[in-house]
Amino acid sequence: MKSRPLKASKFAGMKLIRGGEFVMGSDRHYPEEGPARLATVGDFWIDERPVTNRAFAAFVAATGHRTFAEIAPDPRDYPGMPPEMAVAGSAVFFRPDAPTGTDDPSKWWAYAFGADWRHPWGPDSGIDELLDHPVVQVAYEDAAAFARWAGKTLPTEAEWEYAARGGVEGAAFAWGEDLEPGERPMANYWQGRFPYENTLEDGWERTSPVGSFPANGFGLYDMIGNVWEWTTDWYSDRTATPGPTCCAPARARTVAEHESYDPASPQVKIPRRVLKGGSHLCAENYCQRYRPAARHPQAIDSPTSHIGFRCIVRR
Repeated sequence: MKSRPLKASKFAGMKLIRGGEFVMGSDRHYPEEGPARLATVGDFWIDERPVTNRAFAAFVAATGHRTFAEIAPDPRDYPGMPPEMAVAGSAVFFRPDAPTGTDDPSKWWAYAFGADWRHPWGPDSGIDELLDHPVVQVAYEDAAAFARWAGKTLPTEAEWEYAARGGVEGAAFAWGEDLEPGERPMANYWQGRFPYENTLEDGWERTSPVGSFPANGFGLYDMIGNVWEWTTDWYSDRTATPGPTCCAPARARTVAEHESYDPASPQVKIPRRVLKGGSHLCAENYCQRYRPAARHPQAIDSPTSHIGFRCIVRR
């Protein structure tokens, strides 16, 4: 079937990725990444960079879209939620002032009233100086709405991972086996002891302007680090079926929405999607997910200060 041509403007800032077969996942790292198996993707265009605050502002100006974080939660959707928490806001990372272990995320994450994409770190923050940084504080529905407006879509986990590898087959990182070749940070991730010590060797405390680090082999920036990115796949802890698949990984075709619910919170039936790429909060001592194979579950109603997205167009 002949593909429908896109308007030239839709290709601006995108790279054409020629599809193929690749080894998806990893048997060397976190268990949810395995088993390593063959997957196949078709041709697709992908944004060279994550969607920025500048681009998202244009979308909001054109559509009047209100993001999930800008709407107060309904207590009926969250059994047991204190009424005083029914205020618009979102999750923000706050670096502890003293040495802190990594076993309790509540010591560095807080629900901040008034945090949203225009105020990514809380109501007293803004984006005037961050227009070329990735937009954050966007829920899955916000990313999907932007993609529809732009005439694009969000990638599957397989498409995202294939693009992130940049043609480097089987390596731990998108650029090879060494995290910092020549002692040079290749992406925006945490240096030092997370969550309380950040040595800023990469130059950034939080997000960085898109394109601040070298592109991968496909000419794509920030596929690793900076912000996690939404994909369309439902998340499940159970491993995929080994063996070849066509156009998407086995998970994408076999995991149903209801299977993605968090088993640790059975009273709240909120499905989870797969995030990819790690963020500026990934560190050697915590969440070593600055790798193409890494994946993380995220509830679709949970935007944070370190999650963004990019879009694709399939051929």
